[in-house]
Amino acid sequence: MRLTVQTDYALRMLMHLAVNADRLSTISEIAERYDISKNHLMKVAQVLSSWKIVESVRGRAGGLRLAREPNRITLGSVARPLEASSALVECFPGGAGTCGITPACKLKGILAEAKEAFFTVLDGYTVEDLVRRNPALHDLLTEAA
Repeated sequence: MRLTVQTDYALRMLMHLAVNADRLSTISEIAERYDISKNHLMKVAQVLSSWKIVESVRGRAGGLRLAREPNRITLGSVARPLEASSALVECFPGGAGTCGITPACKLKGILAEAKEAFFTVLDGYTVEDLVRRNPALHDLLTEAA
């Protein structure tokens, strides 16, 4: 299973915001820290904001912060909806749908079960689990960029 860029960026953003919970963080700052696309990160921030996971503060001194405690944001609750349109194989929703054996194939059901098991594991972890007791991560995400 491979996560989409959107899910990857969302999880990275949440880690950054959790480590820097004492202040607002800008999209530019997060993009620079991870060396990732600012435009993609803006789209991710909009999605997380619409889900009320991230709060966006407008204005000159604005930025982003977590809208919930990090221990109340499961990784599955972020990844599952972001990955909903991502097809593991072509017979899944979002895939090309050109496989000729789809009506008789058992692989689709097995892969769907495996995909759900993947998300079930992510449901057991929170953003807090990613950042708690991780001094090296704190150093990387809080030092001057």
